[in-house]
Amino acid sequence: MSTQAKARDARAIAHHYDVSNDFYALFLDPLMVYTCAYYREPDGTLEQAQADKLDLVCRKLRLRRDERLLDIGCGWGSLAIWATQHYGVRAHGVTLSRAQADYAAQRITALGLGERCRVEYLDVRDLPTDARYDKIAAVGVIEHVGVPNYPAFFARVHAMLEDGGLYLNHGITHGFYWRPTSQTEFLTRHVFPNGDLAGLTETMIEMERARFEILDVEGLRRHYARTCRQWVARLTARAEDARRIVGERVYRTWLLYLTCSAVAFEISSIGLYQVLMQKHGDRTDGDAPRTREDLYR
Repeated sequence: MSTQAKARDARAIAHHYDVSNDFYALFLDPLMVYTCAYYREPDGTLEQAQADKLDLVCRKLRLRRDERLLDIGCGWGSLAIWATQHYGVRAHGVTLSRAQADYAAQRITALGLGERCRVEYLDVRDLPTDARYDKIAAVGVIEHVGVPNYPAFFARVHAMLEDGGLYLNHGITHGFYWRPTSQTEFLTRHVFPNGDLAGLTETMIEMERARFEILDVEGLRRHYARTCRQWVARLTARAEDARRIVGERVYRTWLLYLTCSAVAFEISSIGLYQVLMQKHGDRTDGDAPRTREDLYR
């Protein structure tokens, strides 16, 4: 990957995520989770659903104390912090948003987690070649990778995992008969300059080509529809604050983007899947559960 391409990716991420931490705080939950929530109750609150989503990811990864967790595209550090606090891991998050990295670092310090949790402003491709982790998560990252870059991305994740390690990929997909529309043009021009989606099948083929064993696939499309609806309601309720922080144009752009996203998830033109994978290796299954029951207790 060229330096020019990396710089382009960094600019694209900054365009979306460096708008303003204060702006995002208007409609996100207190943990600052900017990905699909997980509603254990149909009419559940955003706050509870995002906490439940973070915990679901940790459960699927079967995190254990002192394991090394890499959170690719870690956002404001929510998953890394949650996993450190509740599962005792040693978490390392990387993000291409400087605003997110600064926010996460301040929060980690305030919580006294600095010895076990860190977030860096860093491209995952710039991690040392000998970097190794027991578990890896990429939540809301694949949308920015670019479909032609899937082989290199999944190969890099595979190389960073210890044998037998688990990787959870949480990301948006489009329908099988997807075609570009005025809506997608609006998103790539004004919201996600590097946004690129593939179908679930296409994505999983590249995962298997990277020599991952696919253990579990779960569709959370309806959960994301509700998440986006709640974001819209919260942003609308704070409209004046939003205009003051980012101006009328950005406020209206984000309101339209979140509303369009809610509709797209509701009519299933786009989907959301969590795919859990394991790196083939010598590690035996041991006492690994044979059912999903422990994930949902």
